[in-house]
Amino acid sequence: MSASPAGRPMRADAARNRARVLEAAEAVFAENGTSASTEDVARRAGVGIATVFRHFPTKEALIEAVFAGLMRRFADEADALCAAEDPAEAFFSFLTRIVDVSATKNAYTEALTAAGVDVDDVLAEGRQELPRALGALLDRAQRAGAVRADIGVPELIVLIVGTSRAAERATPEIQSRVLEVVFDGLRR
Repeated sequence: MSASPAGRPMRADAARNRARVLEAAEAVFAENGTSASTEDVARRAGVGIATVFRHFPTKEALIEAVFAGLMRRFADEADALCAAEDPAEAFFSFLTRIVDVSATKNAYTEALTAAGVDVDDVLAEGRQELPRALGALLDRAQRAGAVRADIGVPELIVLIVGTSRAAERATPEIQSRVLEVVFDGLRR
């Protein structure tokens, strides 16, 4: 059960409303960017604006929660892929997914940074979980002989960040081709 800002357990209806607001915010921000209004989020969630602000006192707090949730889901997705039958397919499909959503991830980072929010604080949990999960995927792919043994998580993260930044400025065809080149460099 979620906790309220005061630390008390949240009522079931309040927890449902909070989840609806987060889901709506993610959809609205994906469609219209982080400059979309909280009124649009409330309308999409089917709640009043006061409900949005009860759970997220500022728009930045809402963006923080959406971004932190996205990063948690990435770690969960990587963990789930560790059980996939084909370690190589799991590894490369996860890297593709990260690059595919890079523009959204970077937009959250830029919006929070512009608002004076320390993004490292927002992502503290995800910055531990995602590398751990990514490391597990990498290890499986290396043990299967699909990825070079001299690549570690730090190099992989730098590669993902660079590729993600470049992908924002590329057409889908170029992005796909760049990923092919990067993946060829990672393979044994």
